[in-house]
Amino acid sequence: QVQLVESGGGLVQAGGSLRLSCAASETIFKFNTMAWYRQAPGKQRELVAGITPGEFTNYAAFAKGRFTISRDNAKNAVYLQMNSLEPEDTAVYYCNGRNFGVDYWGKGTLVTVSS
Repeated sequence: QVQLVESGGGLVQAGGSLRLSCAASETIFKFNTMAWYRQAPGKQRELVAGITPGEFTNYAAFAKGRFTISRDNAKNAVYLQMNSLEPEDTAVYYCNGRNFGVDYWGKGTLVTVSS
């Protein structure tokens, strides 16, 4: 099966940290850029960070200096380390990958940051 499965979300206090994981099907993961997106209640889905097979990264402005995206090509996994979390980071976080021009999405994992 072709799938992406996120995990690691939860409830944290402001200033805390979480590490999200995405287990990807080899078909999606191999040779493809992977990314994390998020969608807050009532908001559009937005890019958080992306990482190429060669581990070049890019980040949304709000993520720079706080979040780190990484990948393990041997494990077909992508991660998002989130530090210094703020209530504004509350959202469902989705793993994304593209294969032959088709986007694949996980079901998402909820991150809730309390004040």
